[in-house]
Amino acid sequence: MAIRIRSHFHREGRERSAAELASVIAMLGWKLSQDAIRRMRAARFDIDIGRQYFDFVCEYLAFMLHAADRVAYRALDAGKRSEFTTALALKLAEVVEDNRDMLVAEPEPGRCRRHFIALANLRGADYADFAYEEKEGPDFGFRRFFGSRLLDIVPQKDHAWVIDQIMEIEAPEAVKALERTLAGLFAPAGEARRPRREGNVGE
Repeated sequence: MAIRIRSHFHREGRERSAAELASVIAMLGWKLSQDAIRRMRAARFDIDIGRQYFDFVCEYLAFMLHAADRVAYRALDAGKRSEFTTALALKLAEVVEDNRDMLVAEPEPGRCRRHFIALANLRGADYADFAYEEKEGPDFGFRRFFGSRLLDIVPQKDHAWVIDQIMEIEAPEAVKALERTLAGLFAPAGEARRPRREGNVGE
């Protein structure tokens, strides 16, 4: 399924705020998470509406958040990177909260938002152990850890294949869309995108 997402703003001579950039990536993350679920269901993985669906979306968006932070590391100065990543975490938490009825039928306002923020903070420590290569994206460990988080979500019958599905299909698809979009959003006014540099980045 092709996903259309805006990667350039009409800049009108001003730099867009971290909140505006975060809104674009949060929408991208939500659309990609839904596409990933459809693709995995087509591959006969069981991800049912309810807790499974909610947990999958939260893990997917947490992966997107920390991948986006690594891209911001190489594209922005420390202050702007921190501002962007914080804004993105809050926007993704808002997306989860706004869709709580569809995801998990949670009646208590704010609980889904708090859950995602707590998960995002936890995963920040987890993903910090892995590298994000500028040309290749998240390294083997980064992608494998993401896949391993789904072992607690999908049923036992899917355990043999879910990590491969994440590492070989879902994570690369997410990163490809994320890199393309952020290249446009982070490009200075009047420039198409910043040329890629060799080397590794990360915490």
